[in-house]
Amino acid sequence: MSRVSATSLRYYDHAVTDLIVEKYNLDRMEALRRFVSSKTHAWLEQTEYGLQCFGAPGLFDIWESEVVTGSPLNSVYLRGD
Repeated sequence: MSRVSATSLRYYDHAVTDLIVEKYNLDRMEALRRFVSSKTHAWLEQTEYGLQCFGAPGLFDIWESEVVTGSPLNSVYLRGD
């Protein structure tokens, strides 16, 4: 199992956290905590899932789908419709 580089992970953490803060008006640390503790983030860390090919808006959508429905697989980016 190969992991995403720390530099890439920092970029995504920052970019997705910005989107969470903007939409949900959360404190920055709370937004980061929610993202980092998600299944979406766990999958992002592993290259085998391929989430690093999505930009920050795509990852935000995947994370938000997980929050709303309980599974990141419900995102339009991962459903394969």
